[in-house]
Amino acid sequence: MQQYIEFIGNNALLATAWAVLFVWLAYSVISSMLSPVKEVDTQSATMLLNRSDAVMLDIRGPAEFKKGHIMGAKTLTPEQVNKADFKSLEKFKSKPIIVVCAMGMSAKRTASQLLKAGFSEVSVLKGGMNTWSSEGLPVKK
Repeated sequence: MQQYIEFIGNNALLATAWAVLFVWLAYSVISSMLSPVKEVDTQSATMLLNRSDAVMLDIRGPAEFKKGHIMGAKTLTPEQVNKADFKSLEKFKSKPIIVVCAMGMSAKRTASQLLKAGFSEVSVLKGGMNTWSSEGLPVKK
């Protein structure tokens, strides 16, 4: 124990950085566990699409969407996402919705907005289109 205290005293900056990273990691894990928005992997997403008639919602820009998207995916422009304009999705309120972005990061915000707007079952594709494509799953161009 004495060695740890001595190390922290001699390397305050390094110890502080480690502590900040630890707190950030703990916060990240706990917040994702408590979040109403759940991440689904590609296998679970495929099962939702096939068995539960889920809606795949692609929130990437129009140019990226045209380069390749998941078959049957609906799209929202970044402007619609920023304004939380989900009028075009009203008929899907009771269906499961899987939000897809490029890497799975920005989709969480949109999924939270959808839940606040009254959509019942919203999840995010873990890893986004990058993971979908890298696993060799079908993409429509």
